[in-house]
Amino acid sequence: MALSRKKLNRGRFFVISFALVCLLLSLWCLLLLLNVYLPELPPVNSVNMSYKHLKPERTEGVQLDKLGEMMVAMLPDDLAFTIFVPSEKAFKGVLKLDSKESLLEQKVNETYAILSRVMSFSTVPQHLPSQAIPILKEMLKEMPLDSVSGFKLYAHRLADGTLIVNNVRAEQVDIRRGEIIVHIMNGVIMDAEFEQSFRPDYDE
Repeated sequence: MALSRKKLNRGRFFVISFALVCLLLSLWCLLLLLNVYLPELPPVNSVNMSYKHLKPERTEGVQLDKLGEMMVAMLPDDLAFTIFVPSEKAFKGVLKLDSKESLLEQKVNETYAILSRVMSFSTVPQHLPSQAIPILKEMLKEMPLDSVSGFKLYAHRLADGTLIVNNVRAEQVDIRRGEIIVHIMNGVIMDAEFEQSFRPDYDE
């Protein structure tokens, strides 16, 4: 009787072992098939491309407008951020801010408040060199991004490499300030409600 139990237990052991071996072989074959038939992802213009392979040129010496420097200075330069800063012309034309008059003592607080709002709309908490943004022809849609305020940004590049964010063209890209990447834009990225406060009022 004891001998029969030993044989039965040994038989169960071999059955279980055989089943495990078959399962492992099946998984190995499945992984092998996936490796053979899955298409290789292109390394260029991939949204998930590693930042290590897309480091922009060192451009710490590039001068920004004083207002742009104020916006960048609001961010810690040892953390990964990308900010889309308005050009000097955009500061004047859209926000009615001047790097001299707007920084006078009687106006500086209001200027700082405006810049902080614009910064929150136009900053994303990640490294985003221009090469990491896809060319629209090669992608079905624009690259969605969330700013630090939660405002939605949509970025893409044209065939000639021009960066576009929320229909605003870049004037200069990949400027470095520590860990911060700065793109200078020919316009201001902000939500519709905040934009209304800078539109002229017309009497009916």
